[in-house]
Amino acid sequence: MKARVIGVLLALMLVIPAQAQTRPPAKPAPKSTAAPAPLPAPAPEGDVAYGAYQRGHYLTALIEAQRRMEEKNDPKAMALLAELYANGLGVPTNEAKAAELYQRAADRGDRESMFQLGLMRFSGRGGKRDPGEAAKLFAAAAKLGSAPAAYNLALLYLEGQQFPQDFARAAELFRAAAGAGSPEAQYALATLYKEGRGVEKDPREAARWLAAAATAGHLEAEVEYAVALFNGNGVAKDEAKAARIFLKSAKQGNPISQNRLAHILFAGRGLPANPVQAAQWHLIAKAGGNGDVVLDDLVGQLKPEERAAAETAAKPWLEYLAGRSKP
Repeated sequence: MKARVIGVLLALMLVIPAQAQTRPPAKPAPKSTAAPAPLPAPAPEGDVAYGAYQRGHYLTALIEAQRRMEEKNDPKAMALLAELYANGLGVPTNEAKAAELYQRAADRGDRESMFQLGLMRFSGRGGKRDPGEAAKLFAAAAKLGSAPAAYNLALLYLEGQQFPQDFARAAELFRAAAGAGSPEAQYALATLYKEGRGVEKDPREAARWLAAAATAGHLEAEVEYAVALFNGNGVAKDEAKAARIFLKSAKQGNPISQNRLAHILFAGRGLPANPVQAAQWHLIAKAGGNGDVVLDDLVGQLKPEERAAAETAAKPWLEYLAGRSKP
């Protein structure tokens, strides 16, 4: 289920060390997901079925989990079997069977199974689509401490479809999931604090949660936290730290970060001006969908040999982006 968080990215210029590596990534940068489906919760030490699952020995995991379910009616074994059937691991994919097993485990109080079954009910996998039932399952799992369930439930309160729209309740749920370590929830909660929806507007809290999400590798949070650092908005101004974050994000293929790097390298803020590298990042950002007429003008003012050098440096990235766009 896709996140529908209400924030918008701030825009500002940031820095890149002149000697920094500017090669395209070896593969597309990973995208964050709104509702990451966790692996089955770790079972007690010595659990043969779960240990086999972790090692990729799915048939062994299937046999052991089936035995434990039959002998002990164990909900963790049911959840593991459901995971195997849902993903076709060691057995042919059977989403209806997975939903049945998740239901049995959920009826016995397993929160991960409640969440997984909620995802299936929301999407219609393994049975009829039932968003209302999905919402109930998310609520039950969240009450038992499931961070992904709390996050997804918060999204439903933001959307106002299964429940009346309630930003305060969404913030409460995001906070629970954020405190449990969900970077998606941390980013969403930061957005609410930044915009003052469901909570009192608080730039410091927004920056604090952006920092947590950025540290966990949430790409959008990295961009916004770097902007906050550069501006000193809710956090002590630190252009050098902002530059490091933006460099990381730019090298992961984020066009917004690449655009900001181009601005600062033209202006020479924080680092000596480097118009060739600035033009290079602008060309890369523009190819990634982030055009900028101001930068177009600045590139147009470069000497022919500088433009040629920037184009040569950007060429590997441009070829990489062109390859990604092909069907």
